[in-house]
Amino acid sequence: MTTRTARIASAVLGGAAALLALPPPATAATGTTARPVITAQTLVLSPTGRGYVGTMTATVTNPGRAATTVDLIVTEPAGASFTTVEPGGGPCLFERLVENRLVASCYGGRLEPGASLTFQLGFHVWTTARDYPMVARGGQIAVTPVGATDPSDTARFTTLFASTTGSLRHPRSYEQATETDLSIRGGAVELTRQADGSLQGRMPVTVRYGNDAPSFQLNVAANLPAGVIVWGTDPQDMPSFPDSFTVPGGRFMPGEERTFDVILRAPAGTPAGTLGAGSLTASAGYFTDSPLPDVDPADNTTSFTVTAS
Repeated sequence: MTTRTARIASAVLGGAAALLALPPPATAATGTTARPVITAQTLVLSPTGRGYVGTMTATVTNPGRAATTVDLIVTEPAGASFTTVEPGGGPCLFERLVENRLVASCYGGRLEPGASLTFQLGFHVWTTARDYPMVARGGQIAVTPVGATDPSDTARFTTLFASTTGSLRHPRSYEQATETDLSIRGGAVELTRQADGSLQGRMPVTVRYGNDAPSFQLNVAANLPAGVIVWGTDPQDMPSFPDSFTVPGGRFMPGEERTFDVILRAPAGTPAGTLGAGSLTASAGYFTDSPLPDVDPADNTTSFTVTAS
């Protein structure tokens, strides 16, 4: 299930080859061998009702005498926070993780000799707004000529989180959670006979996300009695599968709790009575095949009984 999430995330932001290391900023040479250079401003994030949002400006310059095409390599200041790049010369692709922060490769476009191109990069950190400012210093952006294996220049940038009053003075360090804190609760479900002879029932399910560990969505694996399948959720905004589904409503804020219905179905001919025990296990979908560890895995699973009438 997490693999499906990684594919979804990669499709959203498309791209180029992986960057294995980001070296110190390069010094541009002269003449036709000069390599692109990059500068970046401080990223200032403003508090909203759903986390912090802001845009950073980065400028790439071609000091050489020949045109060149470049990629941008963006390392997030906080996990799962990079959202957009404008102008959008092409798609971006999530390449790898650095301390749970994503590294994305984005096509930057073509630069004529002596020309510069300015980009606006959007970020959204899904954490609770504080009444004091915060700072994170892990963000950086590199420029790589297309076809090259190493960046020609790297700019590191500071990220400031404005307080709820707008202050940026005396910021505290922002520390994002490294383990998820999620839980899921369900209950017994009764399947009732439908007009076509099949059986169907609804089970209210409540999911809670306790902190700001990075994730894109919450996935749920279903272990059900023989013949019983997941038919969908209500509401539903992502496809469901017979043995899994995605929690509707998109990303969670820290402490957010969400209740929805899981619809179960069994085929015609299923006898009345107790069909058996089932369970639902929730996990946070992020970049890797293996989800982040959870502070209390025991409450990531809820068990229940399925009966047919």
